[in-house]
Amino acid sequence: MEKRHRIFIAINLPEEIKRELAGYSEKWPELPAKWVPKDNLHITVEFLGDLTDEEVGEVCMVVKEVVERHNSFTINLNKVLYGPPKKNPPRMVWADGEKSEELVDLKEDLQEGLLEKIAFRPEGAGFIIHITLARILEMEFRKFDLDERPEINEDIDLPFTVESLEVMESEMKRGGPVYTILESHNLKN
Repeated sequence: MEKRHRIFIAINLPEEIKRELAGYSEKWPELPAKWVPKDNLHITVEFLGDLTDEEVGEVCMVVKEVVERHNSFTINLNKVLYGPPKKNPPRMVWADGEKSEELVDLKEDLQEGLLEKIAFRPEGAGFIIHITLARILEMEFRKFDLDERPEINEDIDLPFTVESLEVMESEMKRGGPVYTILESHNLKN
């Protein structure tokens, strides 16, 4: 049986942004959650799922072609809160960002190119720019009375420039997922 690879396309964050976001794990020590290691913090642009070697090669070619048509752009992370919206109990703590036209255009261009080459289910129009900071341990979280749950709704101001897109592989290990950059492609300046 052919080995399959769990693939996603991501925006990796500058080191100073990762450091700042990782610091939130200390702010709510009572929160029953598994915090994402600093080096795993990223924005998923498109999750593709389990792909063959050949499909991974196709994805890398599509990403390379798409980024050559798009300029680098800025994302501003502006809030740390529970996510996804209206989910009760929440599943995550995340940092979200202002909707970026450049990212929406890039994502649409990527989806078009990918749909021609591989079978995957693109996300609908509900794309939210977010970085998962922690995954809530639901059973433990449900033990809190409503008024005991930590309030997580913090305004932040963390702008950064997106200069590249990465094709990444996620492998589940005993200590959690390990992410590997398969290819990185720079956007135009």
